[in-house]
Amino acid sequence: MDSQHEPLIPDHGRDDGEEDVDFTSEPDASLLAGPSQPDYSSPGLFMWLLTFSAGISGLLFGFDTGIVASLLVSLDTSLSDRLLTSLDKSIITSATALFALLVSPFSSHLADRLGRKRILLYADLLFTLGAILQAASSSVFMMVVGRSVVGAAVGAASFVTPLYIAELAPAAHRGRLVTMNSLFVTLGQVVAYIVGWAFAEYGNRATAWRWMVGLGAAPAILQNILVWFMPETPRWLVRAGRIDEARDVICRVAGSGPGSSAATTVVLKSIEDEVSDEEEAKRARRLSQHGKESWLDGWDELLTGRRNRRALTIACLLQGLQQLCGFNSLMYFSATIFLMLGFTSPTLTSMTVALTNFLFTTVALVVIDKVGRRRILLYSLPFMVCGLLLSAYGFSLIRLSTSSTSEAAAPHAADRGAAVVVLVAIMIYVAAYAIGLGSVPWMQSELFSLSVRSAGSGVATGTNWASNFIVGLTFLPLMDALSPSWTFVLYAIVCVVGLWAVYLVYPETSGLTLEEAASLLERDDWGVGRH
Repeated sequence: MDSQHEPLIPDHGRDDGEEDVDFTSEPDASLLAGPSQPDYSSPGLFMWLLTFSAGISGLLFGFDTGIVASLLVSLDTSLSDRLLTSLDKSIITSATALFALLVSPFSSHLADRLGRKRILLYADLLFTLGAILQAASSSVFMMVVGRSVVGAAVGAASFVTPLYIAELAPAAHRGRLVTMNSLFVTLGQVVAYIVGWAFAEYGNRATAWRWMVGLGAAPAILQNILVWFMPETPRWLVRAGRIDEARDVICRVAGSGPGSSAATTVVLKSIEDEVSDEEEAKRARRLSQHGKESWLDGWDELLTGRRNRRALTIACLLQGLQQLCGFNSLMYFSATIFLMLGFTSPTLTSMTVALTNFLFTTVALVVIDKVGRRRILLYSLPFMVCGLLLSAYGFSLIRLSTSSTSEAAAPHAADRGAAVVVLVAIMIYVAAYAIGLGSVPWMQSELFSLSVRSAGSGVATGTNWASNFIVGLTFLPLMDALSPSWTFVLYAIVCVVGLWAVYLVYPETSGLTLEEAASLLERDDWGVGRH
């Protein structure tokens, strides 16, 4: 596929130019025969261990975004000696996304200079510091500071974790392994709701919320230890001139067997060739700029090249749609919503949303490499629209005792059935989101050419966090100003527009080599007519 996401096990549908090993579309049976041959049917144990270790960052991502739902209904007057307003809640919530937005565009540059592994290490330190600051907060300002530090950690981890996994993953399983990170995010959200519910029900009400946020330091400390034993990715090692270390990592991912040594040689040579091509392109650009090196190197190619400009359009479209569809409003404010609907245990009810998200992300894990990225979005987005419209209908049947979402409100007893309708509709919406939009946008690096991949992925990730910030800041004010029904209708309209855009410009990239993907985006129809 690409050098940043170079497959560590060559696809059998690809010719790597080596005479001693034939990786053609019909591989020689002798290469596959015998129990001692490398098993390309599934990732090896070493690859799974690396995926799980790196995925702890996704767990932290999910926990810190999910725990805010329980936090907001547990604070009472603990911060600044007063009840929180809708604006307070919105600022506390959106601070995380804002600082993730500020950090993510720089994370690609730092990951290239310092290595993917070191960025994971720094992110863990920020996760730990942010958890401590939140737990020690006594004012709204200090809570916002703690959430901001966590946001910086999330911004770095959300970029580098999929990158780290993808640079190590065998090509045939890249979609599944990168989706594992999304699965860890949803698992973190489930854990957050369980922790929030347990402390809300059985903890000391005055201090329970401090334990909720403080426990986020535990996974960060664990990963901080594991990172020291994790290897750097082969591509970064090759760029740093550490060829022997890169060979060792590739060999360990490939496993043992008669075919593994030849496969390692082929993959290493392919990475070296692509890194060499990248350096040649950089030297050519510097010559055209009279030898001056600039941090803007490559940006002109990203924004002016037809193929890369289209790739950036698609990646930003998907990342923006992932957030503007309103999903994280449920992650952030689900407990507030269910409290407003009159559920006696809003945090426990919110857990159904997190569990639905987790379970259907496992479905995405299984089908994403089989069904394909484009098809999954085209199939799942209509169900998201239906879920949102059904939620809007359910809200329209409920007569709330107050119009303000900043205070607890209870529906009339006769409206309990409508509240259940809203809950079921939200679960339909979340299930469809988990299968499609929750995972597909993070395959963004498949779209970009080698020389602009880091920059393009960084911009797309920044688009995600900018949209996340907008949703987190505006959801409660929209609920107050437009009513819950019209707020959900607005998100449904966004999904309809997104479905139309995906149909027009997003080609199917599953299983394609970099060259094939490039040819698709060069076509007048953006490659969408391929299937």
